[in-house]
Amino acid sequence: MNSQIRQVINQAQSQVKRAVNSAMVQAYWHIGQLIVEQEQQGQNRAEYGKAQLKQLSMQLTKEYGKGFSSRNLANMRSFYVAFPILQTLSAKLSWLHYTINSY
Repeated sequence: MNSQIRQVINQAQSQVKRAVNSAMVQAYWHIGQLIVEQEQQGQNRAEYGKAQLKQLSMQLTKEYGKGFSSRNLANMRSFYVAFPILQTLSAKLSWLHYTINSY
């Protein structure tokens, strides 16, 4: 019985990790979309991009903590540009997988 309970707990934890990962990948895609479409008005690069990303990074980091550095925001922007259709993303792949494969 003890091993069966452990198995149930491990499966539940694994499902939670996959669900959180999928939600965060989608959130990062949407952040990238907002940066490109609203901040950059649909252009792949904004003339003022670095300054805007730095300011946005400071605001998001203040409110949400780690994970929103200028570099991460640039990665989110690149992520959206590389995958402009959200449905093409695999729910099985992590954010780390996408960022590693983008270089």
